Amino acid sequence: MGKGRGMTTTKQKSLKRVVSVLAATLALCTVSASAQAQEIQLTGPLAGAPAVRKLRLHRKGRFEIAPAVSFTLLDEYQRTILLGGRLQYNFTDWLAFGAWGAVGSAIRISTYLTDQIQNVNAGRRAADPGTAANPNGTSLDRQLTAGNVGPDFKKQLGGIDWVVAPQFTAVPFRGKLALFQSIYLDTDLYFFGGPAFVGLKERANCNSCAGVFKTSTRVAIAPTFGLGINFYINKWSALGFEYRGLPFSWDTSGFDTAGGGKDKKFPDNRITDDDRRFNFNQLLTVSYNIYLPFQYRVSE
Repeated sequence: MGKGRGMTTTKQKSLKRVVSVLAATLALCTVSASAQAQEIQLTGPLAGAPAVRKLRLHRKGRFEIAPAVSFTLLDEYQRTILLGGRLQYNFTDWLAFGAWGAVGSAIRISTYLTDQIQNVNAGRRAADPGTAANPNGTSLDRQLTAGNVGPDFKKQLGGIDWVVAPQFTAVPFRGKLALFQSIYLDTDLYFFGGPAFVGLKERANCNSCAGVFKTSTRVAIAPTFGLGINFYINKWSALGFEYRGLPFSWDTSGFDTAGGGKDKKFPDNRITDDDRRFNFNQLLTVSYNIYLPFQYRVSE
């Protein structure tokens, strides 16, 4: 008998606990539903007040002049340093329109791979200089590379001569950066995009290319986009860092790599448009931004 009463008591306690949990859950759901539907009305001095007051508007209504230097990244044969800048007008603190431009024909630095190719090329030419009857030499090495590598490999490489890119800039994030818990800098993160007009130097097209390594120029049109961050130094200037993508097809090496076969994927002993390869060109830019007028605006 005692054992049966104990089991009955245990069942009753378990049932009470289940009922209590269900009641608590129902009450919580009711309170949550009421809280979500409730509309909070602010009264007094905070009624209608903005989320942030006295915000420094570094961009709104100001022209931006930004001298800049850009460095190409992940180059196979030749690095380019482009000198230029950005000019734009900021309609608001979060939207601007302008243009970025740079010249890259002045400073070019060959990579280690290019130096190695030229060293091997020079050694082969010294061992087999060729004759009047066979200007491309008699060795197999000279014959196989006669259409691809000239006396000076560096002179046939493709290069970016100049770039002009109109672009829109959106600034979705801004705030402060604390240095050593004593220096505070206004910062903003922005994204940009637009079309780019790129002046290129490439190996010129030729039908019989053995011993012909002239270069020509053309203009490529490509999209450009990226992101950047500004650190405002004072009321009228900032230091900027920017990453830019500039994808397009071009012949960076001057090699005959395509044009023959069923899919035109094999060398055809000619230099044509088929020898251009898609490249996701990347640049890193450092700029010093100057804003006009010199005094920024302050929100209400």
